[in-house]
Amino acid sequence: MLQRQKVLNSSSPHILPPTPSSPIIPPKLQNLPTSPPYPNLKQTCKLSRRELAVCGNSSLLLLLGTPVLEPFNVSKAGAEESPSNKKDEGRGNLSDGSPECADEVPNKRAFLDISIDGQPAGRIIIGLYGDSTPDGAARFSSLVSGTAGISYRRKEFIKIMPNYVQHGGVRSYGVDAELANRTGSNLAVEKLIQEWQRSNEKCPGTKNLAGTVSIVVRDPSKPPPKPKLVARKGKLEIDQEEVGKDPNGTEFVIATKDSPELDASALVVGRVLEGMEVAKKIGQVKTVQENTGSPYFRVAKLIGDKRAVVAERGFNRPYSKVVITNCGLLE
Repeated sequence: MLQRQKVLNSSSPHILPPTPSSPIIPPKLQNLPTSPPYPNLKQTCKLSRRELAVCGNSSLLLLLGTPVLEPFNVSKAGAEESPSNKKDEGRGNLSDGSPECADEVPNKRAFLDISIDGQPAGRIIIGLYGDSTPDGAARFSSLVSGTAGISYRRKEFIKIMPNYVQHGGVRSYGVDAELANRTGSNLAVEKLIQEWQRSNEKCPGTKNLAGTVSIVVRDPSKPPPKPKLVARKGKLEIDQEEVGKDPNGTEFVIATKDSPELDASALVVGRVLEGMEVAKKIGQVKTVQENTGSPYFRVAKLIGDKRAVVAERGFNRPYSKVVITNCGLLE
């Protein structure tokens, strides 16, 4: 036993423990390149659990960030470059792939002679779509030619917007209404609204493009009826008071630029064939400044005050007098 113990004691000094400074590398792996050691978390972080977790997460992102994020960047770039994500930069599509919505061919021509402050500005020639919108084209041609008993002659443009100019049409009361009743003309707007609905169902998309002529058939901004108390036969009853009035189907607009905002209220009945520069000249007339941002106006509009409705009619009204001096149909 003693000899055996001596042998063990004598051999123990020859065995050296491995040190961290000189790692043991197998002989087969000595020639292989070694990657640099990762940073020791204990050397870079405190012993606090919170700081250790933060340092550990940041180290993990540094190690795995590059190979993980690159595929996402490539896929994002591919999605941006794909043609399906590009927006259509062209004008509104009237056809929409349907033969019924192809470019209309006018079958009637009308003219409007315009003056600004008594000075002749030129003539606008309009082609009417009698096949696709027969009711709207018939209404416009009857008011241009005067067969309805009343005419657009000596009537003014009442609104000038950045994208279109609007004519005031004829009045549904007073002398204009009496002249229309003598000839038996029906200025009801119901047929025009039905035709406007059919046009929207048949041809979705922007229809009021630059150069189109449309009849205003409805007012989408009109507030709902306002309830009020009315005394009738000694009793109080609740009645509905109309705030504002509906268009009478005689006002028309000429779009100087693409005007998708008109699709909700106007029926396209034709387009300008000649004299577009005259319409743009009308659009350059100075107008009454719009004051819809005033808090007083917004409160009055919200509660349905009639004074706000009257004030709103004066916005964008031209200072100069823009009148149709003569109008009619061309052969």
